[in-house]
This record gives sequence, C-alpha cells and structure tokens, in this order.
Amino acid sequence: MSPAGAIEEGVRALIVCSSTECFPELPSEEIATLLVDLEFTAVELAIHEEGPTWVRPSEVLADLEHAYNECRNTRRLNVVALSVDHDVEGEHYYEVFAACCKLAKALKVIPLVVPAAELGTPFNAEIERLQELVKIASFEGCSVALKTQIGCMTEDPDTAVVLCDHVKGLGLSLDPSHYITGPRQGKDFSKVIPYVKHVHMRDATKSELHVRVGQGEVDYGRLVSQLATANYKHALCVHVPSIEGADHRSELRKMRLLLESLL
Repeated sequence: MSPAGAIEEGVRALIVCSSTECFPELPSEEIATLLVDLEFTAVELAIHEEGPTWVRPSEVLADLEHAYNECRNTRRLNVVALSVDHDVEGEHYYEVFAACCKLAKALKVIPLVVPAAELGTPFNAEIERLQELVKIASFEGCSVALKTQIGCMTEDPDTAVVLCDHVKGLGLSLDPSHYITGPRQGKDFSKVIPYVKHVHMRDATKSELHVRVGQGEVDYGRLVSQLATANYKHALCVHVPSIEGADHRSELRKMRLLLESLL
C-alpha cells in the first residue's frame, strides 16, 4: 500500500495516535523520533499560531508546499488529524483556515480540530463562524471537529449538541476529561457521542483535569463501546501532558497500551 493509501486507511479505521501537544518543550524532529520509539504509528499535528507547533497557520498560508513538506516529515507516522488554532480577525481568519484545509487535503487528513468560542460569545455569532468553517472544510473534503473544553461553549454537552444541530456537518472533538472535571461534572455526556469526529484521551478526576493513567475516573471501556455503537472509525488520540513526579514516557506508553487493548 502506498503512503497515501496507508493514511486513508488509517483515518477510516479506529486507531490510537498521539498529539504533538504532549511535548511542548521538544522540536518536531525529536517528537517524531520519540513517538516512533514509543511504538505509535499515527499522530495529530498541532498547527497553532501561538506556542509549540509543527507549523504555524500563517506559514501554511504563506507557503503551502513548504508546510506540506514539514508535515510529511514525521518519521513515517501517519498524520490522522490537524489541530488548528489561529488568532486573527475578520476575513483573514477564514483565509488562513482555508489554507489549513488545503494542507489537510494534501495530507489526506479529514478532521480539523478547532477550539470553540469562549463562554459569553453570542450564540448566533458562533453559529455563523462555524457554518463558514464547515463550508470551507467541506469544499476540501475535510470536517470540523469542535473541541469540548472547559470555559468554552462546548463545556455543556447540551450546548455542544445544539451547536452541531444548528450547523449541518459540524462534529465534535471529545475530551471526556472536560466533562468529568468541569462545572458540568456528573452530567451524562453520552448525547454528544453521535457527533464525535475525533477523541482526545487522558485521565481525570472531579478536581484534576489530568492525573496519572488509571488514577482517574475516565471509563475508557464504556467510552470505546459507545463510540463503536455510533460507528466511530477515526482515532483515539493520546493527549497526555507531563505530570510532576511521573515518568511522561511511561504514562504515554500506558495510555497507548490501554487504548489498544480495548480495540
């Protein structure tokens, strides 16, 4: 199978990948080498304007070919998702996003993970933004996966579902930790499962957004079963930041093995 075919197949099948956001202190070449050493076969690339990133959205707009080459330099890790975050205003916002969608199409990546608007944003304004993002992504054969996140409109599963119902084609990037730790903790979030197009995985408690693997309250088996029932066939993305006093590589390996054991 060709590399492109392998990527397409990887996107269609339920697999375990890792986010490059797990390693904010490392350059991209070291991240790829580390993930290969940890026996990951796929990766979600951060395409963020601020902070650690594989390539910045403004760079994608300025030189798509260069950005494509940078994103292909992953030590043969299949790129299965892009996390896109850029802080610009007006029409230029959509111009930059369109360039990232072109990059995703060139990489044969379907889901683009994007942040939801902060709490307090007018509902209609967020609907208009999301409709335009979905329209741009659909033109390139991609999809928009809105992050479920504390402090954003998607921190409430009911609101997340309403957003998806109002914007045809919109999906969610589910991080269950934000429903376990956040102000909506204890609320059933199974209603979001049919809208999930990407998943971020860590462990969490009601008081801590991230704890060592196995010490939190995320029911991985139940979640994977719910996703399977909803015919989810994309990636389970390990999204594990380092914890003081814990071996980060060991935590990543444990999460990968745990998720793979459930597939």
